[in-house]
Amino acid sequence: MPHPPFSRNRMLQNLGTQSYLRVLYNAKLLTKNRLSYGCLWSTKDGNPVLNLTLFPICDAVAVAKILNATLVIPYLEVNSVWQDSSTFLDIFDVDHFINVLKDEVSIVKELPDEFFWSTREYYATAIRANRIKTTPIHASANWYIDNVLPVLESYGIAAIAPFSHRLSFDNMPKDIQRLRCKVNFQALVFVPRIRELGDALINRLRYPPGDDEVAGTKHFKDVSNAKHKQGTGNFVVLHLRFDKDMAAHSACDFGGGKAEKLALAKYRQVIWQGRVLNSQFTDEELRSQGRCPLTPEEIGLLLAALGFDNTTRLYLASHKVYGGEARILTLRSLFPLLENKKSLSSSEERASIKGKASLLAAVDYYVGMHSDIFISASPGNMHNAMVGHRTYQNLKTIRPNMALLGQLFLNKSLTWPEFQETVVEGHKNRHGQIRLRKSEQSIYTYPAPDCMCNA
Repeated sequence: MPHPPFSRNRMLQNLGTQSYLRVLYNAKLLTKNRLSYGCLWSTKDGNPVLNLTLFPICDAVAVAKILNATLVIPYLEVNSVWQDSSTFLDIFDVDHFINVLKDEVSIVKELPDEFFWSTREYYATAIRANRIKTTPIHASANWYIDNVLPVLESYGIAAIAPFSHRLSFDNMPKDIQRLRCKVNFQALVFVPRIRELGDALINRLRYPPGDDEVAGTKHFKDVSNAKHKQGTGNFVVLHLRFDKDMAAHSACDFGGGKAEKLALAKYRQVIWQGRVLNSQFTDEELRSQGRCPLTPEEIGLLLAALGFDNTTRLYLASHKVYGGEARILTLRSLFPLLENKKSLSSSEERASIKGKASLLAAVDYYVGMHSDIFISASPGNMHNAMVGHRTYQNLKTIRPNMALLGQLFLNKSLTWPEFQETVVEGHKNRHGQIRLRKSEQSIYTYPAPDCMCNA
């Protein structure tokens, strides 16, 4: 029997009383007479800020709205890969978060003391009848009403795990869709120390010491159509998604010979027990399908073909680059004004974020949102988040045509003029034009038309 349309009145009748929702990767639902707890846990995957924090929190706020619940400020667990103990309060401005959403969802900073026992460890130590493990990918609003509320009514507490990607992007009420965008693009603002360091880096990129020339290239004029005052300069943020995990998981050949292939294969076996889909394809097949991340050398050639030159100021937003400094020598030779957090700030300025992957990524994200142009070396969490956020603010983002570039780099007989002409033609419609969201696509990557009235 098909589900009836989503009904807010039906939802309120089912719940009946006020409840608290906590994202612990956790959500706690609290009625006036007993605890009703829905624990929303995210998987450990990808960028520690963008994947583990931003999107699950946005969905948790939406679920709180659907269930008429009060949201408790999230508790973020230590990630086993990144070893980062940063809390929600370390990353986001909590007072701003609460204030922006005060007319949408009630939010509190802590649960009452009597519920101190309700932790992730409680559910990890034994099988609990009130834990919901069958939440489908992209579950509907009605699914939560039909499946979570009965458990809450029977046991008074329910744990939902896993939670990542467990709320549908389709067939949602308009107010829920707009709320998700409001959380992502307006409520989640970084704490002052991240913004202050970010502003310092941005200022040093725009006003480099001793540089009285207007920095930029023909491409800035063509793409951004920007007008500048004397002494200011444009800059591009490049997210170089080329760490060891990415290189190994792609199963692509990066020119390091047999030794590199064996080392990456061994790493794949250790981390993923060999369960990597790309491993069944040849390097040529992967590249022709656009499934290989661009190397520092390749992204440099792409930028050069698009019209950027050695006067372009480039900010490198990246975790550790596979191959170290030697791997980016070619990129640096093409773009000598290449900068990053370390080159633009002192160790004292970076002391508060040193070794904290979430805070380091937050600084890069902040700088990326203030750049004239953003480009990522391959699709991924940072790319998807920035595409959506910059679309929402009508900022320019270049989306590399991965399949085209893969095929071009396989063609060893191609001349530079031929390469450049093909690249320019293949990227005509990839300079930040608004793309309307299609079915099943993320509202956080494609906010139009759900969250953009004029789209």
